[in-house]
Amino acid sequence: MVRRFATAVWEWARRHRFRSGVLTGVVVGALVAVLVPALLPDRPDGLEPPTDDPLIILSGLDESDDKQREILVAQWNATHRQQARIVSLPARADDAHAAMVEYAQATANRVDIYNLDVTWTAEFAAARYIVPFPGGPVDRSGFLEKPLLTCEWNGKLWALPFNTDAALLYHRTDLGLEPPGSLTGVRAAIDQVRQRPVAERRGVEAGYVSQLRAYEGLTVNALEAIWAAGGDVVSRDNRIVIKSEEAAAGLRWLAAGLAEPGNLPLILPGSRGFDERGSTDAFAEGRAAFMRNWPVAYRLLTPEGAPAPRVPFAVTPLPGGPSVLGGQNLAVSSRSARPRAARALIEYLTSERSQQILFERGGLAATRRIVYLDARVQERYPYAQTLLESIEAARPRPMTTNYVAFSQVFQGVVREALDDNGRITDDHVQRLEAALRGRR
Repeated sequence: MVRRFATAVWEWARRHRFRSGVLTGVVVGALVAVLVPALLPDRPDGLEPPTDDPLIILSGLDESDDKQREILVAQWNATHRQQARIVSLPARADDAHAAMVEYAQATANRVDIYNLDVTWTAEFAAARYIVPFPGGPVDRSGFLEKPLLTCEWNGKLWALPFNTDAALLYHRTDLGLEPPGSLTGVRAAIDQVRQRPVAERRGVEAGYVSQLRAYEGLTVNALEAIWAAGGDVVSRDNRIVIKSEEAAAGLRWLAAGLAEPGNLPLILPGSRGFDERGSTDAFAEGRAAFMRNWPVAYRLLTPEGAPAPRVPFAVTPLPGGPSVLGGQNLAVSSRSARPRAARALIEYLTSERSQQILFERGGLAATRRIVYLDARVQERYPYAQTLLESIEAARPRPMTTNYVAFSQVFQGVVREALDDNGRITDDHVQRLEAALRGRR
């Protein structure tokens, strides 16, 4: 009865949130605060007895619109005596990883749940910072296959997917260009713009803008370019296979695009200093015809209440190959004294209802298929079906317990290759092999 009541209140708030704003929040807060605690059982079935100490979720910065993750935790708190809270770490993935490992190794660690980047699951499992998902069988139906696979390591399930991610190609619709289906198609499209008088280029300075700064974004973009050219970096049997003509072709596409002279280069030179927000800003300013970015950029380009984006655009899957699969997974800490309650919270945050909230209100890619099939979602968010296609075709980054070190070495290799027309050397291969195996 309690949860039905609380859910009804929250759904009423959702339907009225645009009309009554602050008043709605006050009414809902009062109803929940006064009525729900009095009705909740002292000990829900199967969970540890509630304590005064909240369940702690250690997470990177909440980048959802209006911090929807925190709002979901507040909704949990409204319907459960065992409270919870999110502790946020630095925004950059590299910094957040270092801070999370430091927490995991600390003697006084009180973390119950880790919100892990999908590339960290194997590392945290191997180091025993997390435990196999506790409490018996898990209902996996409804989750998208690719995000769920990132929760597995060594044949066991270690987490559930909180949100997923797959890149999209953003293209301006006011230039009369067909969305390209390959890397060569991107070049052919920008060649068309080059042939136009400057006054008819609508402010375009380059064909393509992306995230090529020295951080995880460079790893992701290089992998996608290599895959689009038919190459690979790590094989299925965990060997370094980057020294191939196909891989070199993908890196040459990036290198040559950045090296082109000033008359409409293929790739905006500023990309070498851009992260996701920087490239979004450049695209919004009309400086590029195409942009590779995550779906969160769609909401930034079409802010709620704005009459229209500054540049008209649409999205398609990436040209020529799959996106890297992104996202975060929720795992139970091996130090948690309340693993059953932690599991219950994770199941709440990854439920169909929570996933729809995170997508609709937070702009995060949902991990459950039903969200993309919702008629309201399809009508209000026209990119949802394209995003689903991109997620289903996406590829994970190498699954290794040494991923962070591997990615840092790979970024160094890519930077050197971009300065040498995409050339990969034996030294590059040896460095990547050592990093993949965890050797210094």
